[in-house]
Amino acid sequence: MNTIKNVLAAIGLICLSGLFIFAVQKAPEDNTISSEEKIVNDYNVYAIPVPENLDFAGEPVPLGDPDVYERMDRELLVNTYWQSNGLLMFKRAQKYFPVIEPILKEHGIPDDFKYLAVIESGLSNVVSPAGARGIWQIMPATARENGLEVNDNVDERYHLAKSTELACKYLLKSKESLGSWTLAAAAYNAGNAGVSRRLKEQNVKDYYDLLLGEETGRYIFRIIALKEILKNPKAYGFNFNKSDLYNSIPTYEVKVDTEVNDFTAFAEKHGINYKILKIHNPWLREDHLNNKSRKQYIIEIPEKGYYSKP
Repeated sequence: MNTIKNVLAAIGLICLSGLFIFAVQKAPEDNTISSEEKIVNDYNVYAIPVPENLDFAGEPVPLGDPDVYERMDRELLVNTYWQSNGLLMFKRAQKYFPVIEPILKEHGIPDDFKYLAVIESGLSNVVSPAGARGIWQIMPATARENGLEVNDNVDERYHLAKSTELACKYLLKSKESLGSWTLAAAAYNAGNAGVSRRLKEQNVKDYYDLLLGEETGRYIFRIIALKEILKNPKAYGFNFNKSDLYNSIPTYEVKVDTEVNDFTAFAEKHGINYKILKIHNPWLREDHLNNKSRKQYIIEIPEKGYYSKP
């Protein structure tokens, strides 16, 4: 029995030795390792120079104030190096700014306020924890007070043209009350009463002299940073072609002054599907339209050829 065990042990040792020799023979030679391509890390992070002159709606930013300078520097850094979000803003701006810009101009609102919509929602129909909705992030009470319909069936805060009109009315009142476009923009975030109270409590007249909470304290600086980056993409390292940007789809209007029982059937009647109908009319919140009052609604239908058939 011991003889058999000794023989098996010897055979095992020979096998292990053979495996070891084989492994050594197959190991790569030094010249093979050194011939592999070296990994080059070409990603670098740079400080962002703060432009000497910045303004919001023609009102200069007092960059000579070291606190103001640091806060501006922060927002330029944060938004430059949040590259994925930045590229999305460029893409969406191409789609939505052509709707927003003429409405601002018509109401005498400086063009810079389109960047307020950018920081409010990222140019997307988001919902805030407080209940604000749409690209302009409007609260339900504010919407109703200014003539927008807000209920489970229809929510016109999601209607880009109508919500932009409301934002213009609000901003004009704020400018008249507070005296500057910068303060009017801050009031869009904190409310007219809130900003007015802080100015009085701290005995100052300018946004940049106010000590504010985190959100409102960063608000104007974020708007200006996005304005600066979106207007000068190459200077901040953003590279894209025009073909990379999103475009609005041409539509035609269908007027409806009755109930619509089934939007799936309605969509199919106009050569599209339910999803596409809702994409172009996000203010329609359900799969039907109640409309017992026979109000006239305008529903946008995309021109033919831009989507595949339903």
